[in-house]
Amino acid sequence: MEDRVSGLINKLQHIGIPVSDVAVSENFYKKLGFSKAMKSQFDEEGEKGTCVMMQNGEIIIELYQLPERKIKEVKERKDGHVDHITFDVDDIDIAFDALKEGAFNVLEKEPVYLPFWSKGCKYFNIVGPDGERLEFNQIL
Repeated sequence: MEDRVSGLINKLQHIGIPVSDVAVSENFYKKLGFSKAMKSQFDEEGEKGTCVMMQNGEIIIELYQLPERKIKEVKERKDGHVDHITFDVDDIDIAFDALKEGAFNVLEKEPVYLPFWSKGCKYFNIVGPDGERLEFNQIL
């Protein structure tokens, strides 16, 4: 089983950071040499959030702003703001099946589609031994 899982990851795809004001964060990262690669809305419990992928060479940072009612949670975090680390995979369904079979703690019932990038993407998350969230993502 370990061999099947070890060959799934291509590279670190992006790091997700929840932000309280996506426009302010976008401008901050532009000053660091990043440019906007993609912007899209997403559904968060029936409300809209905004996601901006900022890119500098091979590095991608996902800045996402939750709906207004959840902004307070973001501002009150005391343990840092990195929310998840994402690994790029070639086939999300194969990765999902391999990790489920490998007895990893998979959070989603199936890979989730998001209307990000030009053709969308699919992802799912596992939880590591200390509660860290690791996302597996295929850009379609």
